Amino acid sequence: MSTTLLLKYFPDLTEKQLEQFNKLEDLYKDWNEKINVISRKDMESLYEKHILHSLGIAKVMEFAPGTKVLDIGTGGGFPGIPLAILFPETEFTLIDSIGKKITVVNAVSEGVGLKNITAIHGRAEKLKEKFHFVVSRAVTQMPEFLKWLKGKFEKEQFNPKHNGILYLKGGDLAEELAGLKCEIFNLKSYFDEEFFDTKKVVYVSKGNFNS
Repeated sequence: MSTTLLLKYFPDLTEKQLEQFNKLEDLYKDWNEKINVISRKDMESLYEKHILHSLGIAKVMEFAPGTKVLDIGTGGGFPGIPLAILFPETEFTLIDSIGKKITVVNAVSEGVGLKNITAIHGRAEKLKEKFHFVVSRAVTQMPEFLKWLKGKFEKEQFNPKHNGILYLKGGDLAEELAGLKCEIFNLKSYFDEEFFDTKKVVYVSKGNFNS
């Protein structure tokens, strides 16, 4: 069932990627019993509400090989881990301020054999590295989020979109995004499931805020 849903929207997944996505369910179930990183009720819809939701970013942006992506407030590894499986030649750094969540990220990454993930226990504001893109799943309101990103972006650009933010959000964003130049992609345009009716990817080029 798990990979059937993914194949519906990503028919070009390789055998290796399918195997990696398949392994996620058991790994998260096992770790969730020790450290609660996904709500119990969501575990039954892991592939829809967490994995496919994370891959919504891939419907908006196909990362070129060598792209460096920072996932802020990754929690148990979303959207970073599913994206790292889909884009094996892209480098992902997953950061969270809660150490036990990073323990889960490391264990799951190792469990599926990901070599393109670095997991960090810490705060994004303190990171010194630079990235082409920052991804996240609704960790805070966008104005607050932008403050964390000062000096975080690489100058070189080689992706279809300018370096910037790809942010998974839900609901009415009019007030939160007022005055910010951005593109909003409705995930219901890509995925049929009811869960995605109010879900969006917000893209903000680094040139549209004080980065």
